[in-house]
Amino acid sequence: MELTQLAYFLTVVRLQHVTKASEALAITQPALSHSISKLEDELGVPLFERSGRNIKVSRYGRMFADSVERALLELERGKQTLEECSNPDSGIVSIAYLNILGAELVPKLIRGFQQRYPKIRFELVQGNHTFISNRMENGECDLLISSAKLGSDAYEWIPMRTVPLYVVVPLTHRFAQREDISLMELESEPYVEVKHHCGLKTTLNTCFQQVGFTPTAAYEAEDLMTVAGFVAAGLGVSILPKTNGLMLNGLVWLPIKDEGSCCDIGLVMKRGGYLTPATKRFSDYVQIMVSDRS
Repeated sequence: MELTQLAYFLTVVRLQHVTKASEALAITQPALSHSISKLEDELGVPLFERSGRNIKVSRYGRMFADSVERALLELERGKQTLEECSNPDSGIVSIAYLNILGAELVPKLIRGFQQRYPKIRFELVQGNHTFISNRMENGECDLLISSAKLGSDAYEWIPMRTVPLYVVVPLTHRFAQREDISLMELESEPYVEVKHHCGLKTTLNTCFQQVGFTPTAAYEAEDLMTVAGFVAAGLGVSILPKTNGLMLNGLVWLPIKDEGSCCDIGLVMKRGGYLTPATKRFSDYVQIMVSDRS
């Protein structure tokens, strides 16, 4: 069964006349009759009742025509959706990003981009690193913005910015008056850490490996906002990037002396994968922004 057969069939149903239908379709009458007969053979029922040169849609033909009309309409809608997505001026960009990046970085990127391309729309999904990585690997988004690379050569990592990390302590802590601090000084402190599915976890593990110790975890939080809240409540110390959404009252931010105490934010895309024109425009825009900052 082919789409052309179905289109021919609906034309005959609409005009109730083979000759007129063949003229409307710009094909020969024998070719049209053959197409209809082949369709009837495949379905195993007569779609038309024939009386000399006259034809009439059969009961089975009316039933089938209703289904065909719905199917072709749905296909047309799907085609229009794909055309809209691939339109370079009004397409859709699908991005997954870390929760914390929704407080500042992602909104600023979208605002700047839409000043240039106001008709392009965005499909945005946010979550922890495990969640958004799964979305990327399952093909449910085109781009990923995270603080950790995906563990596969199939993905390209485009550095966007490097964010310094800070030791955060409550206002009442004995370190609160310090100007800076080294990581080794946290060795005996109760530490509020994030779970492994957080994008920052890998970076923090690397920082601690470089100084040769692992902090004592007093609490384990699902996300960075919760970490900041626990520290502000006086339940321990931690390490965080100084970004909007985390700068709560009651926190003191201490620069870290140790080299490499920073977090990289990058854009991830499938290496050699297809990007719609709108998505390619956004990717290029991000890379231009990165180049201008450097």
